[in-house]
Amino acid sequence: MKLSDRQEKIIDLVRVGQPVTSVALADKLGVTRAALRADLAILTMIGTLDARPKVGYVYSDKPKRNLLLDYISDIKVSEIMSKPAVISESTMVYDAIVYLFLNDVGTVFVENNGNLVGAASRKDFLKISIGGTDIHKVPVGIIMTRMPNIICGRADDSAYEIASKIIEHEIDSIPIVETLKVDGDKEQYKIIGKVSKTNITKLFVKMGKSK
Repeated sequence: MKLSDRQEKIIDLVRVGQPVTSVALADKLGVTRAALRADLAILTMIGTLDARPKVGYVYSDKPKRNLLLDYISDIKVSEIMSKPAVISESTMVYDAIVYLFLNDVGTVFVENNGNLVGAASRKDFLKISIGGTDIHKVPVGIIMTRMPNIICGRADDSAYEIASKIIEHEIDSIPIVETLKVDGDKEQYKIIGKVSKTNITKLFVKMGKSK
């Protein structure tokens, strides 16, 4: 288990120039404040940084590991994952958009004969919708991101590991898979669940209520 490269850079910047505001950090890293929000939340919750209102972030001398980090490291993905929104590769883009909004999700996962082959997000659907293409005639397989370019997780991963992947790769959700079969050098996967930002948020809310 380790912090992402960006989280390590944030720690270094704060340690050297503390106190540092989120605006200053975003400027130094070349990203938006919104992009840093989850990183700063994790670093604060595990005790590496202290957030001081109207002042900024300072480096904490507390150990990086604390009870919170231990807790989320012990929770397995199988305990927090939810049912994925899955469609077939031949589904037309129009129908996929309807399915996405009816299920209130940010990403739909695409399978072919039970094998995970891709994923399509709201951004993918937005791009093709505003391009003048007839979305009633284009299958989702044309616009999706294909395997192996999809970040996946396993049911026995820790909640911390999966949350770190979501932050590091700046994605909405991660499919949870199990190996279906090995075809030569390529593994084929069956999707058994998903973990999204919503799942992680629910976990923290649950932790707060249990105090």
